Amino acid sequence: MAAPPGLPPGPSASKTVQSVQWIVRPTAMMERCHRRYGDMFTLRLVHEGNWVFLAHPEAVKQVFTGDPRLLHAGEANVVLLPFLGRNSVLLLDEQPHMAQRKLMLPPFHGERMRRYGETMAEVAGREVETWPMGRPLKLWPRMQAITLEVVMRTVFGVTGTTRLRRLEAALREVLSWGSDPRRLAMVAVVGPHRLSRVPAFRRVMAPADELLFEEIRRRRSASDLEGRDDVLSMLIQARDEEGRGMSDQELRDELMTLLVAGHETTATSLAWAIERLVRHPDSMERLRSEIAVGEDTYLDAVVKETMRLRPVLTIVLRRLTEDMEIGGRMLPAGATVAPSIYLVHRRPDIYPDPHSFRPERWLDRSPGTYTWFPFGGGTRRCLGASFALFELKAVLSAVLSRVALRTADPTPERPVRRAVTLVPGNGAEVIVEPLTAVGPPSPRVVAAA
Repeated sequence: MAAPPGLPPGPSASKTVQSVQWIVRPTAMMERCHRRYGDMFTLRLVHEGNWVFLAHPEAVKQVFTGDPRLLHAGEANVVLLPFLGRNSVLLLDEQPHMAQRKLMLPPFHGERMRRYGETMAEVAGREVETWPMGRPLKLWPRMQAITLEVVMRTVFGVTGTTRLRRLEAALREVLSWGSDPRRLAMVAVVGPHRLSRVPAFRRVMAPADELLFEEIRRRRSASDLEGRDDVLSMLIQARDEEGRGMSDQELRDELMTLLVAGHETTATSLAWAIERLVRHPDSMERLRSEIAVGEDTYLDAVVKETMRLRPVLTIVLRRLTEDMEIGGRMLPAGATVAPSIYLVHRRPDIYPDPHSFRPERWLDRSPGTYTWFPFGGGTRRCLGASFALFELKAVLSAVLSRVALRTADPTPERPVRRAVTLVPGNGAEVIVEPLTAVGPPSPRVVAAA
């Protein structure tokens, strides 16, 4: 007789205590539970129910290849509802999700990616010119400035300076509000379904929505719509199998989705890449030498290793709609399974010396589908993964070909939570110097993870 559905072991503390620990120190909590309970453990969280963390690639494979009817990612991502809206591809499941995904996929492939690359390099180059020389500079907010303008120009298609700055300012306000620890506590207490009724939230969201809808209306009536290659213009022209296009509300929700999923995550990966490189001068010099001759093999390895060791998102989520066997255990309907990017990426049986930054490990191997998944996996893999990887390499190349960077403090920066992401604890602080000031590589800094 099959065993009845049940949850794997986990901490015995109350939901409130576990929720606070998960918000404040997520990586330490995962590592502690992994050591004590193994590759599958349960956390109980306020407003979220039971989360079953998975740290073995075979269990991850079961989730990514499982029946989407039984594994609802949209339902599990409900915490994003107040910001993204009900039409977001991240919050839809089953047939509605696949239909929306088909409409959104074409803009992120093909020749247009190379045209986007020119914009990425231009924006990054202009930003670097404003950096002060010889004194500490926190790079994380500077990377945010780059990726936000890239999103505004390539995704939203906004180029006029006045409109660009107005929309950037409004969207920055929304992102800042949503990542403030005090507001995160409010979301945890109020819950995502009621947050949209909170006056403080409405006050910050309303101006951004007004500008987004204004931009959508403006674009619909543009005389050059068919000749534009920004994502918004292509989404306006996209049609489903029955010839229907997206409504203004659907377009607004997907623009917010692309902003949230593609702006801060990419900026944070860029900041982490430089935070790691300045503490590993040999890697920095090898990368700079490759960029100088137009090669990108080591650049690709640096990006992959950064995303392995410092994933911006630590988990992906799926809500079980029925009882389901995963990892040799029958889990109950209603539980949320959480393949842990962070834990799988640090398994010593997959990555020897897993806590060290070693881009060389990627020179003779390709990422495994279930052992390297910073963009999630299966039918829910991030639509903008190719765009993000392209942008990471374009911006790193633009920065490192213009200035030299060194660490302001050799102590590695600790990952800290900002909303659902992990960012460098000191903002990826560096000293910027002219390229002519670069001398022999400094003694290698032995940096802990």
